[in-house]
Amino acid sequence: MRPDGRQPDELRPFSLQPGFSKFAEGSCLMKLGDTHVLVTATVEDRVPGWRRAEGGGWLTAEYSMLPRSGRERNQRELMKPNGRTMEIQRLIGRSLRAVTDLSALGERTITLDCDAIQADGGTRTAAVTAAFVATFEAQRWLLERRLIKKPFLLEPLAAVSVGVVMGQELLDLCYEEDSRASTDMNVVMTASGKFVEIQGTAESEPFTHQTLAKMLGMAKRGIDLLIEAQKEVLGLG
Repeated sequence: MRPDGRQPDELRPFSLQPGFSKFAEGSCLMKLGDTHVLVTATVEDRVPGWRRAEGGGWLTAEYSMLPRSGRERNQRELMKPNGRTMEIQRLIGRSLRAVTDLSALGERTITLDCDAIQADGGTRTAAVTAAFVATFEAQRWLLERRLIKKPFLLEPLAAVSVGVVMGQELLDLCYEEDSRASTDMNVVMTASGKFVEIQGTAESEPFTHQTLAKMLGMAKRGIDLLIEAQKEVLGLG
């Protein structure tokens, strides 16, 4: 039995709230069980110096956890992000760039600020899922002002965690499950069913090909549900 009574292949109750932040060009608050992540998208008319020579725009991400988002207070990262934070924000940026036509963005940068305001496992996957919604809102903002000629997002994208706890494959691990998992994996996929990233580690016992296939199948079903929710809140039909 899972701590919250879910079936092995069941997502936690979730919601996506676009337009949560009044002043950002795009934003989304995602609630995934007791994990709450706010993503804002900022559009700026500049690109990194190295990008000017290549043409087109850029998309990047920053990630943080508020000091009391978890069970204990963590220190603010005032100077330099730690290794975990760097890994997560690179994952978010890579994921969104995989479904972005940067040449259609023009010489602009979209910065995705992803803040975990409450953390109970799965903050990075929630950030990826909410980041797509926030980026889509920024795209809509640019189109409405005729600052770009065509959409730059190629297709929806979402992410979810899977793992093995006490020999059982599980979808969307909460913190209690994640802390006991013998295998922990994060999966990022597009609406067309293509993998963008698979991060998987055997924390204790190695896992088989059959277990991997089962976890990826679970992940796809969960991501399909998340993408349907994205389409609904964005009015994509």
